Amino acid sequence: MTTDTEESTLTVDELAALAGVTVRTIRFYSAKGLLPPPVIGPRRVGHYSRQHLARLALIEELQHQGMTLAAIERHLAQLPPGLSAHDLAIHRAVVASWAPDAVEVVTREELARRAGRPLADEDLDRLTAMQVVERTSDSFRVDPALLRLGVELLDVPIAHEAVLAARTVLLEHSRAAARELSALLRDAVGEQESVAAVKSLSAHMEPLVVQALLTTFQRSLKEELREWLKQS
Repeated sequence: MTTDTEESTLTVDELAALAGVTVRTIRFYSAKGLLPPPVIGPRRVGHYSRQHLARLALIEELQHQGMTLAAIERHLAQLPPGLSAHDLAIHRAVVASWAPDAVEVVTREELARRAGRPLADEDLDRLTAMQVVERTSDSFRVDPALLRLGVELLDVPIAHEAVLAARTVLLEHSRAAARELSALLRDAVGEQESVAAVKSLSAHMEPLVVQALLTTFQRSLKEELREWLKQS
């Protein structure tokens, strides 16, 4: 993966702060070949790009799934070369879709550490409104698989109300699609099949359906944005 296609402006300290890891962790990943080398600037200072940040997020997600460093190294080696930060974020989204529901109770300090940034009261209010976190008396209930997404949405330059409206649209349409696809699956299986056979078919079809939905939505969104820009 090259880094000169995307602006490399982050120092190792800035990269560590944004990723919510230590500089030592970044050095370790680089030594293991999990991260590509930085662009070397004046005074031999290494500069990192958004690709490095996205790759760190993917590594974190793979670890959350229970993969060892050796398995992560093999997984990353199979990715196409030259993936952009956007491509890596899409890949992480696919990986995260298989994460089991795992709500954890953490303190505010731990929540900020996992978010990789300080969280002001306004940030916590927005994360709560998006149902990424849930406040308790002296702690927070959080789904780690949703936390990074929620934190990234904090920096999206659109109104908070628009983010919540978009969430509602996505939930409504995804649930409708899931209901219709489940009905098709039931019709295809038939009433005579055993429970084991249904579970086996579902396990085989689920990753294919998720990949198809993601690809179709991504292309549809690009077409809609292209048409919108033509009219602007």
